[in-house]
Amino acid sequence: MSERSIEVVDDAGVVRLTITRPKALNALNSAVLTELEGVLTELEARDDLRAVLITGAGDKSFVAGADIAEMREKTPEEARAFASQALRTIKRLETLPVPVVALVNGFCLGGGCELALACDWAVASDNAVFGQPEVLLGVIPGFGGTQRLPRRVGPAMALDLCTTGRKIDAQEALRIGLVNRVMPQAELETYADELAQQLGGNGPQAVRAAKQAIHDGMDQDLDSALALETALFAFCFAGDEQSEGMSAFVEKRKPHF
Repeated sequence: MSERSIEVVDDAGVVRLTITRPKALNALNSAVLTELEGVLTELEARDDLRAVLITGAGDKSFVAGADIAEMREKTPEEARAFASQALRTIKRLETLPVPVVALVNGFCLGGGCELALACDWAVASDNAVFGQPEVLLGVIPGFGGTQRLPRRVGPAMALDLCTTGRKIDAQEALRIGLVNRVMPQAELETYADELAQQLGGNGPQAVRAAKQAIHDGMDQDLDSALALETALFAFCFAGDEQSEGMSAFVEKRKPHF
């Protein structure tokens, strides 16, 4: 039986995924993508899912990129199939109905940066390094970078990064909006635990509705998006979750969702 490359830890519906190819700096190859897609397919079907945190094993690399050793001999047709596999897998991560957070440690380059871009937000350690260096290899980003990066940081900065191939540190990533927070490497694990507790303690259906409202609303005009928000707000009153949350507030106790 082959060694697994995705470690899955489930804490009451908050699932932590760790890509474990440390000798290859957690680079993405076809086998890793296949395994990750299988895990995500299982998570999609879970009603008890609260949040997903994704990271890379060790402190040197989140994901250093796609596996160049695997890619270098590919034909155009094989390259298209590889990119399509990656896009399909990353899209599954992006469209999970719960918050998905990247915990970025070390190298977050190429396919790794594209994986982080598919998450709802990212938190970086102070040793993180970001970039889309594909042009240095004679190719362009193929896992969604040319499309998700400008939507996150704007087209001018995306063009800067994708055409120069330059790398940026965590503080610049924070400045341009690529990540939400930067913290010392030693604090990232503690933060992950605190975030898991926070996300796991909120109303699960409300959290899903908030994500749906933001994601779906971004593709609509403002009036349509506001109508969507109103509908989802009203939907929150249809079950027990709202009643428990508001009763707990009035009674000055912690809600039990």
